Amino acid sequence: MSAQQATANMDAEILIIGSGAGGATTATVLAEAGMDVLMVEEGKWVEQGAVVPFSLDQMEQQYRAGGVTVALGMPSIAYTEGRCAGGGTEVNSGLYWRPPGELLERWQREFAIRDFDPHELLSIADEVETAINVRNVPGPHSAPSEILRSGAASLGWQHGEVPRWMTYPHGDDATKGERQSMTRTYLPRAMAAGARLAVGCRVDHLEVRNGTAAAAVTTLADGSPGRITFKHVFVCGGAIQSPALLQRSGIHGHIGRTLAVHPTVKLAARFADAVNVPDDVPVHQVKEFAPHLSFGGSASNPGLIALSLLDQWATFRRAVTDWERMSVYYAAITSEGRGRVTSVPHMKDPIVTYRLTHRDRELLRSGLARLTLLMLEAEAEEVFPSFKGAPSVRNRRDVATMQQAFRASKATVMTVHLCSTVPMGEVTETCGADSFGRVHGQRNIYVNDASLLPTAPGVNPQASVMAFAIRNARRFVATGGTRV
Repeated sequence: MSAQQATANMDAEILIIGSGAGGATTATVLAEAGMDVLMVEEGKWVEQGAVVPFSLDQMEQQYRAGGVTVALGMPSIAYTEGRCAGGGTEVNSGLYWRPPGELLERWQREFAIRDFDPHELLSIADEVETAINVRNVPGPHSAPSEILRSGAASLGWQHGEVPRWMTYPHGDDATKGERQSMTRTYLPRAMAAGARLAVGCRVDHLEVRNGTAAAAVTTLADGSPGRITFKHVFVCGGAIQSPALLQRSGIHGHIGRTLAVHPTVKLAARFADAVNVPDDVPVHQVKEFAPHLSFGGSASNPGLIALSLLDQWATFRRAVTDWERMSVYYAAITSEGRGRVTSVPHMKDPIVTYRLTHRDRELLRSGLARLTLLMLEAEAEEVFPSFKGAPSVRNRRDVATMQQAFRASKATVMTVHLCSTVPMGEVTETCGADSFGRVHGQRNIYVNDASLLPTAPGVNPQASVMAFAIRNARRFVATGGTRV
């Protein structure tokens, strides 16, 4: 079961824009309730296994702008967006973190989320974990993952394996797991219930009058125009594209003003033996300093090893030939800074900006130093931090030198977690949508993706996105889309 190509004129009771973690789960709930659902996706359907993970081919076929997008600032922050059926669930590492209970309670309190029971959301998370087969790896951990575990254990830092949404059809061979992304789980389930998925369809704007949207103006893959009529619309394009679409449709309010991300800095570490796993990531993470700071491992194919050395290429390029003995790791922070998504007339993509606070910059500095120390404890021979002017590190004395030289403005800062551009809740001064995702001031326009999360959760947000999307979609079914 797969998708159909979008056509010039389509209609549905419910239009869902986007097919990722928010869109796919929303479509499943509504279709299984008997509603007429049409999902539209700007990208195409790419079967798992058709492209090599973390390759240039994957970036071209499944990422927006080939994976090269940036939030402007000092420093600018590179970010990635999935642009394919299944969205970001098709290209991420499949690591799963359910939303922390204390964070849910804080969101409820500070953003006045109505009729919200954190226990209900965690119960929905239980359902999601069964549907996407969240589990630990069945066999031995990879060498890059063991490096994180052993370094943290040596330092006495809290650490553990993060489960993944994977199946392992080849027994305990963890390197041959199959990610249970939306194209493997919720999208087939939605389509089995009667939902349609049309790919190659960009929604340019919604036709809105007096708070009611009646149609979506689209551009098809061949550049021809199209139009979709509907009764209700769920915007699920992600934390960048959803607010941009609303703005292009003349909807502003508190839309796109509070982008929250988890900025990361990285390093490459070289060891005595071969450790590189080109097409997977470590499953261990270090949470000793959570929720403010955490450590994990990145994809580390030869090209990404070279990229991690690029900031100080003049002195670090000598190491690239040792890529089989190297792996890339990151330090991620929960940022106090915020960004903006701004749609500009006659431009296809929005302008995205982000401002790190002084605290964020210092936390990145200390995070990179602590990550370097962890690598040394794991018996790294040499560590190569990713910032301009960085010295290589071989011992603890070098860590202090490196920390002193670090400036966030010199570093390659990036993120893969974006949220909070249409925060949910009843505090209209700060929230773009109500407690169930209906855009404030609109009758039939909903957001149901990472945009709704009130703040950055400090962990991978996709579990939170799926749980909230299912909660909100069930409320829509129960009320027939009427405001209660």
